[in-house]
Parts: sequence; structure tokens; C-alpha cells
Amino acid sequence: MPVKAAGSAGRPRVSCGMRWGYGLIALFVNAGAARAMDAGPVTLLALGDSLTAGYNLPAANAFPVRLESALRNAGYNVRVINAGVSGDTTADGRARLDWALADKPDAAIVELGANDALRGLAPAMAFANLDAILGTLSDRRIPVLLAGMRAPRNMGADYVRSFDGLYPRLAAKWKVPLYPFFLEGVALHPDLTQPDGLHPTAQGVDRIVGSILPQVEALIGPTAKASR
Repeated sequence: MPVKAAGSAGRPRVSCGMRWGYGLIALFVNAGAARAMDAGPVTLLALGDSLTAGYNLPAANAFPVRLESALRNAGYNVRVINAGVSGDTTADGRARLDWALADKPDAAIVELGANDALRGLAPAMAFANLDAILGTLSDRRIPVLLAGMRAPRNMGADYVRSFDGLYPRLAAKWKVPLYPFFLEGVALHPDLTQPDGLHPTAQGVDRIVGSILPQVEALIGPTAKASR
């Protein structure tokens, strides 16, 4: 019966082929670890108007910054892009969408329409513009959270009904989650709005972030956890 060769410590010798196999396994393991380490944060686009941009607030208190902070505190590896421009209507947001997508976001929050309502623009126009935005994001397979807005009550019952109803219609058409009212819990609260009665204070922004956070977490999913 042949006797197996042994090393100086009595251990079986490792052939060149075995060494090559072990090295290949180590290479694959190390490559996988490197890919995991190289994975950057999930990029979340916040496309909106002054409510997103942080009108009249320090940059650190803008909605995208405070949202990113809240997500990171919850364990998510995420970068939130502030694509809010004060004064933008839905048409303006639609016109600059391609520019906003240059950072190749993994997901998006769309918050537009307040300026359409304040200017009394036709709800059908807002619907068409938001429809085009959601269509583009769908074509690019970018998950979306649609943030709704409400028309000023002094615009008349017909306008209010038509405008407020366009967001649920869009969410149903494109099968995207809807946060019904971006200013929920903030609008009509003087302690949470600036003197103009429209824009949130820093405390108001934090209220918005706290309210919308669960739906944003559902949007970006577990792949955005810092361990990814």
C-alpha cells in the first residue's frame, strides 16, 4: 500500500494544483468583499420646488439634508440630492428632469405642484407634466414616491377637487406610492411655518421628515442599509 508523503510537521503535502485552487477561491472571496466595500450609497433624488429646496432656511435645514440625516441615523447608506428649485411649477420640473437625472439616482421623491395651485394654473396641465415626469422615471426603472399637494381652499370647490384629485390618479396610473400631502401636520400651524404662512421653518421641515420617513424607507428598501 503506497505511503503518502508528509511535510516536516507530518502534515500532508499540498500539491501545486491544490495551492492554485485555494488561491482561486481566495481571489473570488476577496473580489466579492471588495465589491461590497466599493458599493456606494443609494442615491435618492428629491425633485421639487421651494418646499424641497429649503426656501429662506440655512442649507443644513433643507428637506433633503434633514431627510438624509434621518435615514443615516436609521442605518441607511444613502445620499439625498437636493433638486428643489424655488418657484418651480410642474412644467419647470418637467423641463429640467433630464438634468436632474444626470446623477443616475436609484430612487426619487417628486414634490411639485404647489406653485401651479398658487398661480391658479389648470390642474390638467399639472397632471400632464407630472404624468410625463413619472413616465420618464418609469422608463428608467427608477422607483418613485409621489408627494401630493393641496390647492388653497379659496380657489373654489371645483378647482380644489380637480387639483387635489390629480395626485391619487397619477399614483394609481403609474402604480407608485403616494404621500398624500407634503405639508401634512405643518400647513396652517404658525409655529411650524415662516411668516409667509406657506414655507416650513426648520422645525416644520423636521416634522415633514418624521412623517414621510416610513414611506421613504419602504421606497429605498433594505438594499440601502449601511451594511450593503
